[in-house]
Amino acid sequence: MIERFRKMRRRHRWLLAGLALAAAAWWFAFPDPLFDTSYSVVVEDHRGQLLGARIAADGQWRFPVPDSVPRRFAEALIAFEDKRFRYHPGIDPLALLRAFRQNLRAGTVVSGGSTLTMQVMRMAGGPGARTFGRKLWEMLMAVRLELSASKDEILRLYAAHAPFGGNVVGLEAAAWRYFGKRPDRLSWAEAATLAVLPNAPALIHPGRRRDALQHKRDRLLQRLCAQGTIDSLSLQLALAEPLPEAPAPLPDLAPHLTEWLRRQHPGGGRFRTTLDADLQTRVAERVAAHAHAWAGNGVHNAAALVLDTHSGAVRAWVGNAPGCGPEHDE
Repeated sequence: MIERFRKMRRRHRWLLAGLALAAAAWWFAFPDPLFDTSYSVVVEDHRGQLLGARIAADGQWRFPVPDSVPRRFAEALIAFEDKRFRYHPGIDPLALLRAFRQNLRAGTVVSGGSTLTMQVMRMAGGPGARTFGRKLWEMLMAVRLELSASKDEILRLYAAHAPFGGNVVGLEAAAWRYFGKRPDRLSWAEAATLAVLPNAPALIHPGRRRDALQHKRDRLLQRLCAQGTIDSLSLQLALAEPLPEAPAPLPDLAPHLTEWLRRQHPGGGRFRTTLDADLQTRVAERVAAHAHAWAGNGVHNAAALVLDTHSGAVRAWVGNAPGCGPEHDE
């Protein structure tokens, strides 16, 4: 009897040791850094207004991780992708069961049942075949991510790295490229459009199944109304808004400063300056007008620097007038 008890204790110790090793391997297998990628150089004025940006080293418009995710986009995204996001531990058994039933009924994979946290881990893992082994890795790492990051931090990671069509990556770049505004100024229709886009980013291109994109957006808006997030009037106004057209160029109010920062920081980053966007625009217009007037006299360069006389802060920096030729651009 005593000998049997000793054998059971030895087996239990081996079992506990094995579990401890497996738990340690799971914990330390988490990628660090989670996203090893380059970002765009993003230059802002002293209020956070975008002055200019340069594409990331890998050819993607990918802004650095934001400080927060706007409420409209967050609510639209959660309603569309992961309605129990605020409550699950990284995986949602109900969503996985629903996906299994849908795939079984369709005879092919039509739903993955991935939570937003799992999707963050899929983005972090990079492109690859969607195998069962990879799915299992995403599930294990999603639980690990939930233990080390808040729900808002996970939303920020998703918003910074989700694909939005072409070489546009992340909510902030998409908001500027498709709607010409900051993410916190998106309407409900615009937020819903961007919430459904990572699910099928190819739909954003003009002439390529745009009706499918509008159908997805409108269904999401109706769902937001049904759950009480928006009222019926907001729904009708949102449904009447058109889809975005071709991507628009980003603001480029301080090109010389933006280019200088790009050369200094090839990995990208966000840079808050002392410049004032409104003043920068007005000074650039005055410099351009003077350069045009002086061009007939052989003067091909004009620059301006405006400082706050009390603080010494630089409020406008125009390195040269536009259109002076490539030899004068830097």
